[in-house]
Amino acid sequence: MYIPSAQLCRRSWRSIVYLKIRAADWIFVLDTLNFSFWTETDTKKWNVNGETGYFAFCAAVSRAIDEGKPMWDPKYYSQITQQDADIIFRGDNEVKIPLIHDRIKGLHEAGKVLLDKYKGTFVECIKSCKGSAEKLLQLIVKEFESYRDEAYYEGHRISIYKRAQILIGDIWACFEGRGLGEFHDIDSIAMFADYRIPQVLVHYGTMRYSDSLMSKLKSDESLKQGSREEVEIRACSIEAVEQVRDEVRRLIAADSKLGLNPLTDVNAIVIDHYLWDYRREYAQELEHIPFHKTRTIYY
Repeated sequence: MYIPSAQLCRRSWRSIVYLKIRAADWIFVLDTLNFSFWTETDTKKWNVNGETGYFAFCAAVSRAIDEGKPMWDPKYYSQITQQDADIIFRGDNEVKIPLIHDRIKGLHEAGKVLLDKYKGTFVECIKSCKGSAEKLLQLIVKEFESYRDEAYYEGHRISIYKRAQILIGDIWACFEGRGLGEFHDIDSIAMFADYRIPQVLVHYGTMRYSDSLMSKLKSDESLKQGSREEVEIRACSIEAVEQVRDEVRRLIAADSKLGLNPLTDVNAIVIDHYLWDYRREYAQELEHIPFHKTRTIYY
């Protein structure tokens, strides 16, 4: 959803954004498939047209559209076959995209819901929420099972909803907060808790891992989805960004020369975009900080 999700494949957006319905459905498909692009240590990376990770994914979807596949249309992707998926996500080498069966399942489920209940377009989901990001979030996690990013922590249900929130954030960013992207409560959306943003937060000292957790991550031990440590890393990332947002707003409010409105110009989405871009730009410098590895459909 972005180059990064922050910018959500802007190069592809610009070619179709004038078709608003298609743009929204394009974003929906991208975020329905936007998960688990990391590679095991010392193994070949899945790559497409020389790109890796999320960028390889964007390249694969764009290539599929160029080859005549209507990737934005639920009539198409609700019936996608294993052979179709193998062709769409074929790489430059023998390495395959992770969790391909989960991606096919997610497309089938999402496409069926849109066709059965929302006139075959995600635009109807957006319109039904009447400009409320919070209502749209609840609709997404209720209607589309693969977005139901939840875990239990000390007896409490923890709702992180990374992909549901990034979907709303990408719609907001694509339409620049206008039209389909206008949400009066966009500030209700938190950062997108994945495995890369924590790297940057640890780099800046905003978060700190215990010695035992750092040792575990450096030893390349995977964390199970929903485990205590995995939930804590993601939940603490959300809280850290909330505190960063509040502090940035305080600084803006204290300096009128900036000419910014702290309540409308800074939110968790903007901060997440900055951190994601920073991680990519300074990837080599941050490489010594391990990221947690969890093979999951939720991020």
